[in-house]
Amino acid sequence: MKKLVLAYSGGLDTSYCAHFLTHEEDYEVHAVTVNTGGFDREALREIESRALELGVHSYRAIDAVQSFYDRVVRYLVFGNILRNNTYPLSVSAERIVQAMEIAKYARETGATHIAHGSTGAGNDQVRFDLIFQIMVPEVEIITPIRDNKLSREAEIKYLQNAGIPYAWEKAKYSINKGLWGTSVGGEETLGSRRPLPDRAFPSPLIKKDSETIILEFTKGELTALNGNQDTPVA
Repeated sequence: MKKLVLAYSGGLDTSYCAHFLTHEEDYEVHAVTVNTGGFDREALREIESRALELGVHSYRAIDAVQSFYDRVVRYLVFGNILRNNTYPLSVSAERIVQAMEIAKYARETGATHIAHGSTGAGNDQVRFDLIFQIMVPEVEIITPIRDNKLSREAEIKYLQNAGIPYAWEKAKYSINKGLWGTSVGGEETLGSRRPLPDRAFPSPLIKKDSETIILEFTKGELTALNGNQDTPVA
C-alpha cells in the first residue's frame, strides 16, 4: 500500500479524507495533528479515537505550541502585526508551522504521498501546497475535497452512508482555535450580507463587567500577566 501522511484536525473535511483515502483509494493513512495551541489533552484523545474509527493506520499528535511561539508569535507581538490594523495573523501563521511539521513527519516516515483537507475557497490550500512543494518536493500532494469540489453536505452524506454519523449542525461551521486566536468560517462568511449567529462561536462571551489587565514586558517578551503582576507567563 502507498504510505500517505494526512494533515488531520478531526473536523469534517479531514475526517472525510481519512475514510475516503483509506477505504476508497487504498492508501496506508498516517494521520497527524499539529497542535499550535488549540487542543488540550482530552480533545487530542477524542481526535485520535475518531481517526482510528475512520480506519487510519496510525495517529500522531505533534506539540508545536512552543515552536509556534518562538518562531512566529513573538515576532507578531514585537511588531504589533495586525492585518489592516484590525486582524491578528492567527490562522495563516499557524498553517505555515503546521505544514512544516507535517512535511518533516512525512520525510521521517518515508511517505510517498501527503494529503490535506483544504477546499479551493481559501488560502490554506496555498500555504500547505507551497510548504510541501518546498520541503518534500518528491512527495505527491493529494487534495480530495478540492479536486472533487465537494460540499460539506456531500461529505456528511458520504460519512453517514459509511456508518459514521456526523451531525450537520456541528459541521456547519469550520472553527480554528490556536495560540494566537480563534476564527470561525461558515456560509455567512462567504459574503457580507449576514453576520455569524451566536451559536457559531465556540467560546461565547461570559464576562460582562470591565476588568483591568496589566501586561509586563521584558526586552519585548511578555513575562507577566494579571492585575498584580505576579503571574509569570510561560
